[in-house]
Amino acid sequence: MSIDLSSALQRFPRYALLDGPTPIQRLARLEAALGAAANGVRLYAKRDDHMALGGGGNKLRKLEFLLGEARGQGADTVVTVGGLQSNHARLTAAAAARAGMACELMLGRVVPRADADYEENGNMLLNRLLGATVHALPVGADAMAAALERVRALELAGRRVYLAPLGGSTPVGALGYAACAQEILEQERALGVTFARVVVANGSAGTHAGLAAGMVAAGLPATRVQSFTTLADTEVAQAKTRDLTAATLALLGRADGEHGAATGEAAAPAPNDILVDGSQRGPAYGVPTPAMLEAVGLLARSEGLLLDPVYSGKAFAGLLADVRAGRHAPGSDVLFVMTGGAPGLYAYKPAFQ
Repeated sequence: MSIDLSSALQRFPRYALLDGPTPIQRLARLEAALGAAANGVRLYAKRDDHMALGGGGNKLRKLEFLLGEARGQGADTVVTVGGLQSNHARLTAAAAARAGMACELMLGRVVPRADADYEENGNMLLNRLLGATVHALPVGADAMAAALERVRALELAGRRVYLAPLGGSTPVGALGYAACAQEILEQERALGVTFARVVVANGSAGTHAGLAAGMVAAGLPATRVQSFTTLADTEVAQAKTRDLTAATLALLGRADGEHGAATGEAAAPAPNDILVDGSQRGPAYGVPTPAMLEAVGLLARSEGLLLDPVYSGKAFAGLLADVRAGRHAPGSDVLFVMTGGAPGLYAYKPAFQ
C-alpha cells in the first residue's frame, strides 16, 4: 500500500533551510578516470553538499523537520549531541542561528585523537563561529546523559529546550530524506534516467531510513537504497535502519489520512530489504582507511568535488569497490548521495599528508 507522500509531508511543521532541490550531476570525468574498471556503469552524484547554510550537508534536510517541531513546541534553545567533529552539530548550530534560537552542543571524544587539528579545526572551529555553546566532554562521557542534565538546568533557568538526538535520526528527522526520495524520483523523470541503486553513507541511520521510507511510500522497493555503515557494525546498523524505516513509514501513514491510516500503512520492509554493507567501516568510527583516502583523492582530482573523511569518503570507497568488482550491471545508472561534511577534511590533515 503506497502513501500519498506529498500530502503526508505537508502535514508536518517544517522550517525551510534549503534553497530548493539539490542538483544531480553525471560524474563523467570519474568514469573516464576509471576506464575499463567502470564496467560501463554510469555514475551520478546527488549534491546534498550543495547547500548554502552552514557549509551544507544532509543534516539540513532532517533539521527542517526537527526545527519545525521545535518551533511548534515554542522552544527557544536547541541542544544536541555528537562527536567533536560532528557535521550534525555544526549544522544544528547553523540552523539554530538562522532560526534565532540558542544552541548548545554536547560533544564526546569518540575518535582516539587529541591533536590540535582534531580538537580545534574543522567543525569545531565552525561551531563556535556559528555562535553555539560547545561542551567538549571528557573521554568516556555519555553525551546524551550530559545533554539531558544540561536540558534540565536550562529549563530550571526558564528556557524552553528542544533536544535533538545523535544525527537528527528520529522518525521526524528521517522525514527529510523521505522528501529527498521524492525529489530524486522527480529528478529521474526530468533526466530520463532510472537509478538502479541509490548509495549513501550510514552513520546514525536516518538518511538511509528516510530514503528507504520514501521509496516504499512511493510503491518502490527499499532495495533501491544501499548504505555503507561508518559507525556501527553491519548487523546493528541494519537493524537500526530497518526499525527507523518502519517507524518513519508509520509516521507517514498516520499523516496520510486518505491513503495511509484509512486503508493501511505502507508495509515495513523485510530485514533483507535493508541493504547495509560493513566492508568500509575500517577499524573504528572516524579512523581513516586506505580505501577512503584513495576515494577522496580520486573524486577530488577527477571532478573537483570534496568528500568528507568520516562518512561519504568511506561510502564512496565502497561504491568504487562495487563498481570495480562488477557488482553493478554494465550500462546501469547509479546515484551517490554526497552528504557533505567537507569541513572535516581540515581536522584530518595528518591522514592526507
